[in-house]
Amino acid sequence: MQHQVRDAKDRHRFELEADGHVAFSTYERSGGTITILHTEVPNELGGRGIGTALAQGMLELIRAEGLKVKPLCPFVKAYIGKHPEFADLVV
Repeated sequence: MQHQVRDAKDRHRFELEADGHVAFSTYERSGGTITILHTEVPNELGGRGIGTALAQGMLELIRAEGLKVKPLCPFVKAYIGKHPEFADLVV
């Protein structure tokens, strides 16, 4: 199952669409840091690894832009804790 995470800058959120539903993480940008505020996965997509795919994809996009991340969202913070390959992005 391949999913494409996109940065919807106009809505200040990373999005992942699947089966007509959109999972997203809202953020604020300040300088070279993106603060992840909240992640939401619709019930229809629950239990399918969509939140995990969203977290991984957004962190890869953040890395590609050369930015740092401040994970205020508990889900993203826990994801980074379980995936130390992204620990270098945290401020």
